[in-house]
Amino acid sequence: MALRKILTEPNKILRQKSLPVEMVDKDLQNLMDDMLETMYAAPGIGLAAIQVGIPKRVIVLDIAQKEGTKKPIFLVNPEIIQKSKNNSTYEEGCLSVPGQFAEIDRPDRCYIKYLDYHGEKKEIKAEGMLSTCVQHEMDHLEGILFIDYLSKLKKTMIIKKLSKQKKAIERIVV
Repeated sequence: MALRKILTEPNKILRQKSLPVEMVDKDLQNLMDDMLETMYAAPGIGLAAIQVGIPKRVIVLDIAQKEGTKKPIFLVNPEIIQKSKNNSTYEEGCLSVPGQFAEIDRPDRCYIKYLDYHGEKKEIKAEGMLSTCVQHEMDHLEGILFIDYLSKLKKTMIIKKLSKQKKAIERIVV
């Protein structure tokens, strides 16, 4: 397993639509293992393959909050088959939008079908934070970031701030 570089906004790759996975094989499992290790190291609770520069419909997540308790979920080619009409609001952040947080409304439940780590067809009913996390990560597969739900002014301010941070990091002092 290896840590992967997480892309940060602004970056054109983050705005690409991810492509469906043809089959779950050892290479894809290695990617998912790397993604999980990268997500835990960041630290985060969800990561889409596009965030590490791979435009495939793959997500890893783990919303277990207890120290030492890991309950990873691997979603390959996930599809939301039904969403609740009721919304819940969570303060969201994103590994690709470091240091920025905003309250986002999303359906409080959703039903998802997907392939698991071994390529088996699965369905789950996601509620609460899991529902929010799944929808947040699935947005990444469509090239959407949580800041896209904010007002144009707030979004522009965040992107400017991130651009300045990137430039400061990219400068080399000798």
